[in-house]
Amino acid sequence: MEALIPVINKLQDVFNTVGADIIQLPQIAVVGTQSSGKSSVLESLVGRDLLPRGTGIVTRRPLILQLVNVDPGDARKNDDSGREGDEWGKFLHTKNQIFTDFEEIRQEIENETARISGNNKGISDDPIHLKIFSPHVVNLTLVDLPGITKVPVGDQPNDIEVQIKDLILKHISNPNCIILAVTAANTDMATSEALKVAREVDPDGRRTLAVVTKLDLMDAGTDAMDVLMGRVIPVKLGLIGVVNRSQLDINNKKSVADAIRDEHAFLQKKYPSLANRNGTKYLARTLNRLLMHHIRDCLPELKTRINVLAAQYQSLLSSYGEPVEDQSATLLQLITKFATEYCNTIEGTAKYIETAELCGGARICYIFHETFGRTLESVDPLGGLSTIDILTAIRNATGPRPSLFVPEISFELLVKKQVKRLEEPSLRCVELVHEEMQRIIQHCSNYSTQELQRFPKLHEAIVEVVTCLLRKRLPITNEMVHNLVAIELAYINTKHPDFADACGVMNNNIEEQRRNRMRELPAAVPRDKAPITGPQGEQDGTGNWRGMLKKGEEAPGSGPGSPLKGVVNLLDVPVPVARKLSSREQRDCEVIERLIKSYFLIVRKNIQDSVPKAVMHFLVNHVKDSLQSELVGQLYKSGLLNDLLTESEDMAQRRKEAADMLQALQKASQVIAEIRETHMW
Repeated sequence: MEALIPVINKLQDVFNTVGADIIQLPQIAVVGTQSSGKSSVLESLVGRDLLPRGTGIVTRRPLILQLVNVDPGDARKNDDSGREGDEWGKFLHTKNQIFTDFEEIRQEIENETARISGNNKGISDDPIHLKIFSPHVVNLTLVDLPGITKVPVGDQPNDIEVQIKDLILKHISNPNCIILAVTAANTDMATSEALKVAREVDPDGRRTLAVVTKLDLMDAGTDAMDVLMGRVIPVKLGLIGVVNRSQLDINNKKSVADAIRDEHAFLQKKYPSLANRNGTKYLARTLNRLLMHHIRDCLPELKTRINVLAAQYQSLLSSYGEPVEDQSATLLQLITKFATEYCNTIEGTAKYIETAELCGGARICYIFHETFGRTLESVDPLGGLSTIDILTAIRNATGPRPSLFVPEISFELLVKKQVKRLEEPSLRCVELVHEEMQRIIQHCSNYSTQELQRFPKLHEAIVEVVTCLLRKRLPITNEMVHNLVAIELAYINTKHPDFADACGVMNNNIEEQRRNRMRELPAAVPRDKAPITGPQGEQDGTGNWRGMLKKGEEAPGSGPGSPLKGVVNLLDVPVPVARKLSSREQRDCEVIERLIKSYFLIVRKNIQDSVPKAVMHFLVNHVKDSLQSELVGQLYKSGLLNDLLTESEDMAQRRKEAADMLQALQKASQVIAEIRETHMW
């Protein structure tokens, strides 16, 4: 089980090579306020002075510190100087450079911190990776985080407290992270900022270990017995007390080894019953044990996560495609794939099915049978026609002679006017289908043929060719739909089988009118007594034209001595605007209305059936059948190959990043597989 921590170190190295933190590996994050002794605890675990020191905030970037235990005889060279030693360090950002002088390691940390975070005490979440190889350390992975502060100093921003807290929470929110909460013994544990922050992400304390520093600096007459026994603040993973080096010890170059010996003597003297469960060495062993058990618990989930990510990056890399070798074959393949996906989207057999909204053929079907169908059904057969309009049409169709029957020409004039109203929604149907076929282009580009994103110029050219093809077919389809309506207007087929019932209604009404007139006619009178003239006619106002004049009014030019006496100007007689219809007029209008409605419904049914067929034949199916040949004819030309198959600027970089990440994930999977083979978990 001891070998589990080196395995995590290997995984960390694998992911460090690609600069990715997509896998949350088990680690220990050190949290505490400024000057709580965090750096001293870490240096005690390493056994060497290597961390920057000073007043105020010193740790301004996360330091991921990997401790690797090596055999004492395993020596490594520092650099070109040829010096050797049994302890050395390596930074990720310096590649393969080896540091055996720990003072140089401290200086490199300061320089790298200033390079990213500047010199104004600002912080950054970009971590520094340092690996320490030594026979005097236990295998651990620690993350030193900036100390919690309340008041900004110097040039620090006003929200420095919020920035630091967000940075700490980012690391300790990782469920695979053990939280090492550092608190000084000479402060009140109940107000510990480290424990407060830890509880925000670990309320049960299942992954929090408390460290109490500066046991030797407590006020005279007090001790930390209650704190170390867990009576003040209980922590499930426990509390461990340590003694730090003072600033005087550091100034006097007191070694960490001497400090650990003095710590042991202090604990034996001050806390003899707890000495074996406190101190730096016990802390190192406890952290090593906790981390190993934590790694063992996390590995199954970690393996699943790595496999899922490997599959995702494999798919992503496949979408980026391989570098182009045969341009002609690649171009033809892409054109064919786009044309196939375009047609499949219309047919509903595309690989990527949209679930958020209707798309392709399904939307075209919706346009035909829902949008267009409902629009036609909402058109009122008698919309825009009033009873007066119908009556006027009947009168105009009879000419100067009063009619005995309803004139057929009035029906034709009125029904054509109503049928013409079906043309506008029919043309709108064509427009909607055309728009959807434009949308299919974008759908195929985004979901079905992601390879096109590699070649933006080819993508633009394909969109242009398909758009031009659709634009070319639009007027042809519109003309056909216009002709469908014109055909219905060209010949009013009153012999249509579905129109027979309506004609029967009309004939029955005409027959009824004829019988009614026959009953209303008076008995025959002599021909010579039929005209009604004289004063009688003038009084009733119905026998001659004088009855049309107002009382006391004479016709123009009809005065005494006028040659036009007896002539009236009919254009001067006012025509009534509205009046009550006679029973015959009412019956005539009702007959025409029923005939118009009946014939209109027949035509509407024809249009509702024929327009979708015309759109499918002249637009949809024609584009499907000719799309690939049109694309090949326009784009498959030797002079266009280099230009069309020019990759976007960032595609090569994205392909390399995806390939590196996939390789890292595959290596990580192999490392975990090796653990299973050796039965480590």
